[in-house]
Amino acid sequence: MHTQFFGNFLLNKGVITPEQLIDALKVQANTHKKLGTLAIHSGFMSASEVEDVYITQTHYDKLFGELAVNLGYLTEGQVDNLLTTQLPDYMLLGQILIDKGLLTHIELEDLITEYKSVYEIYDLELIEEQQDMVNKLLEGFCLPEDLPHSEHIISYLTLLFNNLVRFIGEDFTTLNIMNLTEVPTTFCIAQEIEGSFTFLSALDMDHETAITFASRYVNDDFVEFDEYVRASIEDFLNLHNGLYTVNMSNDYSMELQLQPPVPHEDSLLETGHTFYLLPIMYSFGTLNFLLSIKKMEK
Repeated sequence: MHTQFFGNFLLNKGVITPEQLIDALKVQANTHKKLGTLAIHSGFMSASEVEDVYITQTHYDKLFGELAVNLGYLTEGQVDNLLTTQLPDYMLLGQILIDKGLLTHIELEDLITEYKSVYEIYDLELIEEQQDMVNKLLEGFCLPEDLPHSEHIISYLTLLFNNLVRFIGEDFTTLNIMNLTEVPTTFCIAQEIEGSFTFLSALDMDHETAITFASRYVNDDFVEFDEYVRASIEDFLNLHNGLYTVNMSNDYSMELQLQPPVPHEDSLLETGHTFYLLPIMYSFGTLNFLLSIKKMEK
């Protein structure tokens, strides 16, 4: 689930535009891994060596692996190893951007090195380290420095990202959180959680985005915005918040109660407190996650 965070990293660096990222995410599911990208990821070849093989391929009708062996960049054993290697999603995103002419292999290599250095990413295939990376990213650039009760909010957003991956899909990236006093909604489902930590959470999106979101969630093909789409999104938010209350009870002995989800359409959402708005960009559209903290007892 690292595509979304690498995508955010590229956006913040100004390497690509949001439109270019969405376009890349749309084709990611149908993109096959390339041996050159795998070789860079595995440390068998440098980006310049991979570029050299691709240039050589324009003169000879041979496979990448065969030419890399002939040129002395790889052994036959390394080629066999690469053919069974799994490519992390963030590297696949980089490969797509290269194919689209938005990056070179050398530029991607430099960006990956910086990305890993900044966020101390070493082995992205371990679940424990994935969780560490999520926390570092949230603390590092997703959350405002003055966000109150950040420990509980980090737990909430980490669970939200995990649930989005689990139920909706990995093809999303996040933008930075914005502070607002009120939020104009399109189709919004809001739910209040009450207790010693009282806050309002909500998901807002346009109708077309809602149709695809709901279709993915229930594994069905909705074609119009109707009561089934509404109910599906309400169910997702209610399920997510229910899991969060269980976690807070287990981890902090904090008892929270869920209020029924409430729809808001084409209206202004206000609580009298600051809203934190987190845009989440999927290949099929953008959903805005909203959080407004009302009370936190010490």
